[in-house]
Amino acid sequence: MEKIDDKFQQILIGALNVFMKYGIRSVTMDDLARHLGISKKTIYKYVSDKKELVLKGMEYHHQLEVCAIDACVQQKLNAIDENFEISKVIVDQLKNVHPSVMYDIQKYYPEAMASFQEYKMTVVKDWVSSNMERGIDQGLYRNDLNIPILTGVYLARMDDFFNRDLYPQEVPFADIYLETFRYHIRGLASEKGIKYLKEKVKKHSN
Repeated sequence: MEKIDDKFQQILIGALNVFMKYGIRSVTMDDLARHLGISKKTIYKYVSDKKELVLKGMEYHHQLEVCAIDACVQQKLNAIDENFEISKVIVDQLKNVHPSVMYDIQKYYPEAMASFQEYKMTVVKDWVSSNMERGIDQGLYRNDLNIPILTGVYLARMDDFFNRDLYPQEVPFADIYLETFRYHIRGLASEKGIKYLKEKVKKHSN
């Protein structure tokens, strides 16, 4: 992870928490300074405006996710278990996301949105496709998977998580992700994988 000044790191973490809780557009720099218990002058030592803060926050969030993915991969789990571990990280992040966050980024912060798209098309794309390859080698996924197409389907769904036109308004993002995740795994799994998946779910439920 790129080395970040400790104070700036605290600001980014605090800003991310505030944006996730209240949305981005509705939070002013005055609001943010008040929530963080610091002066606006301190924030402006690190960024020139709110757009840059949102962009830097997005980039820092991606760095944290890369570390989380790497930590899961380093455990040398099978493909299904690895998927489950990474899903826990994502669900934990989505639990408290304000409904307007992705809309705000798409409409008002194009640089941050471009950063998200680049992250999605590099880090996430590489992990999803490599997970499928391992799953096939392990016999847990179907050996006839069209990896490029299914990777594209997964990436497209990442945007759909936040599309409130597709899902009931009251359904949390974390629940939308979990249902999509189950659908994804069941679609990939071979007979061996489905048997393993059922046993895993049963054990987790108990």
